[in-house]
Amino acid sequence: MRRGRHRTEEPNENFARGFNALGELALDGVQVSARATDLATGKVLFSVDDHVVMPTASIGKVLLLVEVASRLTGASSDAFTVLDRAPRDSVGDSGIWQHMQSPSLPLADLAGLIGATSDNLATNVLIRYIGLEAVRARTEALGLTRTALLDLVRDHRGPDDAPQLSIGSAKELTWLFASLARGEIVSPEVSQRVVGWLSLNSDLSMVASAFGLDPLAHRMPDHGVLLMNKTGTDGGVRSEVGVLRGPRASVAYAVSMYFADTMLTSRLAVLDGMRQVGLDLLEYVH
Repeated sequence: MRRGRHRTEEPNENFARGFNALGELALDGVQVSARATDLATGKVLFSVDDHVVMPTASIGKVLLLVEVASRLTGASSDAFTVLDRAPRDSVGDSGIWQHMQSPSLPLADLAGLIGATSDNLATNVLIRYIGLEAVRARTEALGLTRTALLDLVRDHRGPDDAPQLSIGSAKELTWLFASLARGEIVSPEVSQRVVGWLSLNSDLSMVASAFGLDPLAHRMPDHGVLLMNKTGTDGGVRSEVGVLRGPRASVAYAVSMYFADTMLTSRLAVLDGMRQVGLDLLEYVH
């Protein structure tokens, strides 16, 4: 590849643009947590309150996918187990199964829907089949203490429900995705299956909006850039975790925002701040 005359072969470790953007958001009252590490060396490239437990919305579904994948190892035929949706599973917002005619789908296809569209109905059906306790046990076995899937997906949360769908710290989530990328979560087979589901993700509206990828087709490298990510969206919550690979380096990253989503301008400022972090990450790997 031809490179610009003044471009070095070494990754650019200047993340000032992202730091400044996150700092301005924090001054405006946004709770910010972020971290990025070099995938090859483990070096921390930047961190902002990465130990703080934040609401992460749908990102906790990754823990469900890990438990599902762990049950599909070897010659198991469980991937073809057909699961029915029931009225108690019904929920709105993200996902396409609620708009489809088929009342039943294979287990592995439900996991694919979660990876691709963060499908809420598929999530609830899989949680009913797998069990939240099994997901919690898997989470603890992975050594995660600040990250958890807390509940089913609900249209409305009452006083007896968990206050959030999931929580997590940027430090733990970055470790989780780096470990998935290296094939270290449960086993290489399990890790690769989860990575395959997550590589279908069509939400590139946050950090990944800076990467110039096709939201509907980015499973193969595009201009040398390859992405695996998961996002989480809720009222006042925007969160993204991912692994970005490029010609010069690869990074694992996590960015979470908790803010008063009372005006469109507030939401747009948060999304722009996440994009600024993404531009720094892209510059580092590419």
